[in-house]
Amino acid sequence: MSLREEAKRNLRSYGIVPKKRLGQSFLVDRESLLKIVGCASLSQEDVVLEIGAGLGFLTEYLAERAGKVIAVEVDPRLTQILRDKLRCFSNVSLVEGDILKTDVRGFNKVVSTPPYSISSPLLFWLLDKGSDLSVLAFQEEFAQRVAAPVGSKDYGRLTVAVYCRAEAELLSLIPKECFWPVPEVDSRIVRLKSKRPPFKVDDQKFFDELVKAVFSQKNRKMRNALPPLFSRLGIPKTEAIVMADALPFPDRRPRELSPEEIGLLANEALKMLRQRQRQRRKG
Repeated sequence: MSLREEAKRNLRSYGIVPKKRLGQSFLVDRESLLKIVGCASLSQEDVVLEIGAGLGFLTEYLAERAGKVIAVEVDPRLTQILRDKLRCFSNVSLVEGDILKTDVRGFNKVVSTPPYSISSPLLFWLLDKGSDLSVLAFQEEFAQRVAAPVGSKDYGRLTVAVYCRAEAELLSLIPKECFWPVPEVDSRIVRLKSKRPPFKVDDQKFFDELVKAVFSQKNRKMRNALPPLFSRLGIPKTEAIVMADALPFPDRRPRELSPEEIGLLANEALKMLRQRQRQRRKG
């Protein structure tokens, strides 16, 4: 029996209809599943986190190769299928809950075909966790944003965040027909290897806030993209404009700046803000 037919049979026997709002589209192609697992180079030393275990097809392959699998699934209807399907695997720990709200620890690798609906917040969550290696299947359009070149239409906040924390590789394409129900677009396997930050930022939180702020208006010049951020920090509008104009790259747009240049800009902006605070205390 093909995985597609098995998926349909399982869902039918448990009376489950996939929920579109949860991005429930299950990978039912054995070759693609094995490619994903192969990209993770698993061993018995690895503790693997799987996000969105779904019907357990990937979970089984992971359990056969890794020392332990932590399988997270938000849909209680699917966790019942998973309990029945995975009961023979003593190395699988099943967690029912929203991964973004669940305290999951102790894993060193992430291997998953996560719901498309949480791709962006999930990736930021993973970057903060700093696992050694992540292998994920994302929608093709989203995958292109992960490793986009500077200046391209896909380059943005996500690209910068990933570049600062991981080496990103775009690997095999997974045609949409390999999923059921069939989604609207193809997917791609993305591999992320944790790395040390390639440049120094003086305050990571401020850097992240600046990146988020300027890329929300990435086609505006920096002298126009920065004042709203400064205003939110309590700086009067006219002064915010003067400060933005005095910083590096005032005539360039966020999408034209490399992550290193954005890091330099953030450090200079922070120095300016701290100097202003010191002057106000003295005054």
